[in-house]
Amino acid sequence: MDFVDDPPEGEIVDTPVKPGAIRIILADSQAIYRVGIRKVFALEDDLRVVAQADSLENLRSAIERYPTDIVLLEGSLLAGTANVIPELLRAAPDVKLIVQAVATDENHTVELYRRGVRGIISRSISPDLLVRCVRRIAAGETWIDNQSVNWVIEAYRSQAAALVSPRNQPRLSPKEMAIITCITQGKRNKEIAFQLGTTEQVIKNYLRKIYDKLGVSDRLELALYCLHNKIIQADVDEEVIAKKVATT
Repeated sequence: MDFVDDPPEGEIVDTPVKPGAIRIILADSQAIYRVGIRKVFALEDDLRVVAQADSLENLRSAIERYPTDIVLLEGSLLAGTANVIPELLRAAPDVKLIVQAVATDENHTVELYRRGVRGIISRSISPDLLVRCVRRIAAGETWIDNQSVNWVIEAYRSQAAALVSPRNQPRLSPKEMAIITCITQGKRNKEIAFQLGTTEQVIKNYLRKIYDKLGVSDRLELALYCLHNKIIQADVDEEVIAKKVATT
């Protein structure tokens, strides 16, 4: 594969994208890093870099103009920008964000996942692990390590009192309850659709409605919310459930 020179602003890679390939935007302030990552992905038949950006402004433009599945985002670009992740997801709801960070702490990690990031990885991640991460997140999973799972659980525990009280909770239909139960069992949308005798798209539509009703943003937050508010009963502890949900 030929590579063009990396320009100071955003770059579009204009060679054709194979059907079914995972389309990726690289958003990183360091040109040498973008070149290296692009070479890693170029070795994989199912991964395709469709655009690059060296700033949030260029990233916004790229997301709006070019269909993409994954954005690999340098964590430093998020410094001092509280609402950029929700803004990006509003512009492209189906895009999945992966943040590369030099270091992570509890508060920052929890906040990133709450705002909609699907994975947080180290800047020093190995090429093989990076490729695996991109594929899993593109397939709908959340990439989260055990430490981060524990941080997220503790954050929800500490804020349980601030959640909606049971008597004020929105009403959930039997089918919505069945879907929530399946989520806490670690089932994927395809498996839930098969169990309920419907399609995967219908399950996705139901999940969006459930998220809106309960004010949550993803499967993990949904599961923890329902456990804390006793919407569902579980035979195992929330850490086990959280780890199951995080890998679906």
